[in-house]
Amino acid sequence: MKTTIGIIGAGAIGQTVSNTILASDLADRLLLASRTLVQAQALTDDLADMRTTTGSATVPSACRPEDTVAAAALVIAIRERFTNDNATDIRMAGAEANARAIRDLGHRLRGYPGTVLIVTNPVDLMTRLFAEASGCTRVYGIGSNLDTARYRLTLSTLMGVPADQVHGHVIGEHGDSAVICASTTTVNGQTVAIPVRDIRETLARRPGLISSGVGRTRSGPAGAVLSTLRLVLGQADGTTELCTEWNGHWLGVPVTFAAGQGKPALPALNPTEADRFTASGHKLDTAYQNLATIH
Repeated sequence: MKTTIGIIGAGAIGQTVSNTILASDLADRLLLASRTLVQAQALTDDLADMRTTTGSATVPSACRPEDTVAAAALVIAIRERFTNDNATDIRMAGAEANARAIRDLGHRLRGYPGTVLIVTNPVDLMTRLFAEASGCTRVYGIGSNLDTARYRLTLSTLMGVPADQVHGHVIGEHGDSAVICASTTTVNGQTVAIPVRDIRETLARRPGLISSGVGRTRSGPAGAVLSTLRLVLGQADGTTELCTEWNGHWLGVPVTFAAGQGKPALPALNPTEADRFTASGHKLDTAYQNLATIH
């Protein structure tokens, strides 16, 4: 079946997502848009070189953001210019700057019938903002699935087992109030004692360590996008953690996909985890309302 995927944003994440999709042959066609058509065309030309050297079947082409509505799924990875001086809540720093662009894009793509994956931070706020501005009904935010992957990797290293033997979730905000679901985490099928505080500190440091070394996290988010695209396009079934609406809040929860249709459901939470999840939702609601009053 022919599949077209659109990517809006030709920065570090947009470039890496584009490379990943082209190398995977996930789509037959890749529509690329950015702040300017010049940027989109430059990325298209670079990908055309990659396509020729690798023999990929995916054909990239530059377009305006409005033209991406021809795609079955859109990945939005725009990022406005801003200075991030935050010592905590680092992903919140660009909320005001990115909100303007996300809201404008939502209006321009209003009524788009496909699936939209938001990568722009703070992703929980931007996912809600785009969904409300666009009226699109299948909008998900990429973040909690990356948090979960990092959690599984960290725990697998600590326990000395392969990452695929670790099963657990990180939910709530893609940020400082993320909730580690330690009570339902298993290693080799068995529940184990989880050093939650130490792991939370490790997960909080990891993005900064990557960014300090290579400028910005790229590959992890791109992998999270690729695996999610397979699910939303019906090319695979499974569960992943995504920002979506849950009981009136927008935050990360596990979403199970079958034939491209997603159904969110929370894992069992102990009282501490439930309290943290509730607090995470309230924090994001307050931040969103503050954003609405500013704009």
